[in-house]
Amino acid sequence: MGSSDSAAGGSDSGGGSSWFADYFGFGAHGTDLRTELLAGLTTFLTMSYIIVVNPAILSIVITPEALGVEPGMEFQLLAVTTIISSVAAMLVMAFYANRPFGLAPGMGLNAFFVAVVLTIPSVTWQVALAAVFVEGLLFIGLTLVGLREYVINLFPEPVKYGVGPGIGLFLALIGLQQMRIIAGDIGIVEVPTDAGNFVTLNPVLAQDAIAVVSIVGVFLTLVLYARGVKGSIVAGILGTSVISYVVAALGVTADIGSLPVEGEGIKLAAATSSLAPGVGDLSYSAADYDITPLLGAFLDGFADVGALTFAMVMFTFFFVDFFDTAGTLVGLSNAADMTDENGEVPEIEKPLLADAVGTTVGGIVGTSTVTTYIESSTGIEEGGRTGMTALVVAALFLLALVAIPLLSVIPSFAPYVAFVIVAVFMLRNVTDIDWQDNASAVTGGLTILLMPLTTSIATGIAGGLLAYPLVSAAQGDFEDVRLGHWALAGFVVVYYVVRTVYI
Repeated sequence: MGSSDSAAGGSDSGGGSSWFADYFGFGAHGTDLRTELLAGLTTFLTMSYIIVVNPAILSIVITPEALGVEPGMEFQLLAVTTIISSVAAMLVMAFYANRPFGLAPGMGLNAFFVAVVLTIPSVTWQVALAAVFVEGLLFIGLTLVGLREYVINLFPEPVKYGVGPGIGLFLALIGLQQMRIIAGDIGIVEVPTDAGNFVTLNPVLAQDAIAVVSIVGVFLTLVLYARGVKGSIVAGILGTSVISYVVAALGVTADIGSLPVEGEGIKLAAATSSLAPGVGDLSYSAADYDITPLLGAFLDGFADVGALTFAMVMFTFFFVDFFDTAGTLVGLSNAADMTDENGEVPEIEKPLLADAVGTTVGGIVGTSTVTTYIESSTGIEEGGRTGMTALVVAALFLLALVAIPLLSVIPSFAPYVAFVIVAVFMLRNVTDIDWQDNASAVTGGLTILLMPLTTSIATGIAGGLLAYPLVSAAQGDFEDVRLGHWALAGFVVVYYVVRTVYI
């Protein structure tokens, strides 16, 4: 059972004597059924976008012509495979790992999937799926023998403490961009002194209804949270949605027209967002859910590429997913108080197996690498502490199979209110870093800074892993540096050489 050791004292918890309370150990984890249900709903609301976004990204290379289906059908089929792989991973997370973490095909990993297919002539989408499948099998093997746990436990303390704040800043950046409170500067810079900002305040903030509604939603959620309202994050998302519909009913639109002259080169996210998106048409045709064109397509990939190219593609997927998942698990476990006195995650091999299984299933059914989602922090903030939270998210993903268009009722920017709220509270761990020690300060600082600045959790961790042995040795703290630390630093160097020279 997922929590057989901890469930013994759970039957008299707030969840009563229910089977769920006994199995998941509500009492031992200080939670109850209502809290877990609410946490699961919160996590689902903040990560359900992947059901739509993942197909949108993968359909760039997995086209209707390649699948032999009508245009638009590929989107539906990819949504189904996204849900199947996510549910498979979350069932393992719920019943085996007993952790409140949601999983799905990873953002960034799906974009890299597309980039590999577009930039390497010999790599087709079938080859990429084959690489995902092999990566998943490799993860399962390494997890079962304990090697993944060993490597993660090698992470220096400042890296572990920096992961949470780094993810928090990453979340804040994503949230603020998607709510159009900040914008990206995409102009081509000829002179370094004219670089301007990579991100800047939306130059038409007060004219942008989406930005204004989002700001109101953020502060509404903060007030609810500060007042101790249970379900404040869900209430904030739904409240922001209601406000958006009210504003739309008053005749306000999301159209901001053309940007002012001084705003040229500025890119606002969610450019096609609507204040009141409404409900799309549901499709219940069996053909809409027939994933036969994708199922097993990875097998064709093994015959379509050379061994060296395949190895490099698989290695890159492996590296990014390994450190993305490791960083997310450590950060989320810190947020949920699920680490021991050494900052390590007990029985980490259990949640690691969940993403390994999900990735393997994803390769089989036809989607990109599955990973643990940082959006799970929203459910943790609502009090989710057991696999029941993951089970609720999985159940809601399954329901989305027949109600995918209903997700469009919630304005696309509304769930990002939760990102800012959670980001603020994930900064707490920054005080655990010893800022008076150069090795800790440099390692923790790079881990934190590189995540939002490179939009990659893996790159932040890589920077910290590379810095720790170098700076520790430079200041004479040789006893603090283990052989494994040097091995990880060397692995980081090899990866980025391969990634930036050969791929």
